[in-house]
Amino acid sequence: MVDIAQSIARDPVGTTSAATVTITGAAGQIGYATVFRAAAGALLGSETPVRLRLLEIPEAVRAAEGVAMELLDGAMPLLESVDVFDDPTAAFDGAEVGLLIGARPRSKGMERADLLSANASIFSVQGRAINEAAAPAFRAVVVGNPANTNALIAASHAPDVPAERFTALTRLDHHRAEAQLAIACGVSVNDVDGVAIWGNHSTSQYVDLTRATVRGRPAEEVLLEHGHDRRWIDEFFIPKVAKRGAEIIEVRGGSSVASAAHATLRHIRTWLRGTPEGSWASMAVPSTGIHGVPEGVVCSFPVTCSQGRYTIVEPWAIADFSRARIDRSVAELLAEREAVEALDLLGPRA
Repeated sequence: MVDIAQSIARDPVGTTSAATVTITGAAGQIGYATVFRAAAGALLGSETPVRLRLLEIPEAVRAAEGVAMELLDGAMPLLESVDVFDDPTAAFDGAEVGLLIGARPRSKGMERADLLSANASIFSVQGRAINEAAAPAFRAVVVGNPANTNALIAASHAPDVPAERFTALTRLDHHRAEAQLAIACGVSVNDVDGVAIWGNHSTSQYVDLTRATVRGRPAEEVLLEHGHDRRWIDEFFIPKVAKRGAEIIEVRGGSSVASAAHATLRHIRTWLRGTPEGSWASMAVPSTGIHGVPEGVVCSFPVTCSQGRYTIVEPWAIADFSRARIDRSVAELLAEREAVEALDLLGPRA
């Protein structure tokens, strides 16, 4: 089977062979917001047909079947087929791309260990199914929270799949940072480049502007011209981005849906099609021990992408202030890893 990234790289406008995409939690809100755009070309490009395989828990299969009916009713030229499953092995059979959206949300009064255990039961099963049935070139983005640790769990149960094929979503945080920087500087997001998200997809994340630019100028310099000093960055901008999800829940009455779906699609599309020359994106990927992050921890870094591969950006001078913020978020990731290890939830790769 030809790697879908290689096919896209050979033909800049896409590939005529269909790609098999498995989407978990497809009947949920983010899944629902994702599947139609994926079928319309927003995931792999306007010339790449897709076979969608929707995975749901048994209680939600009927709802997923309704989603499949709507997809068919859309008469989308790129949608070759759509199938619904409650068996993970069947759902991931031959899959080249996985959007792992479904997860157990934290309910009121739920202890952190209980949340990790509940999600381990989901992502360990999916990891084993991927190991058994997915295509050799399979790539996944984990969206369901806690996304970084869920990606670690899934990868640990898929020892035959390269660990670097399991990533977690911090592209939404990256987009939020770009948008807030553009607002603060009175420019379009097209004028913003070079933001980076480090660490966990949580409020501990570090939003890094040290190499960001606005219309080609250092972002901090432009911010200062608009009355925003270093203190504003530390005390308003960074917390604003990190806590944006909670703000949306308070205002909207529900968590981010369309923006999360958009970021999920952009994550995979960038991974397969590449980042612009001289630019980067933010992805949570297994650390190689780079930038002081312990090996194996699924941590957000600035990355460049080309022909289906990502590379963590280096060198990257990390000032003391940035180092402390990054270390704080990495410590949270290490604590989560230790918790799942203590509960014996990691697979044979661990």
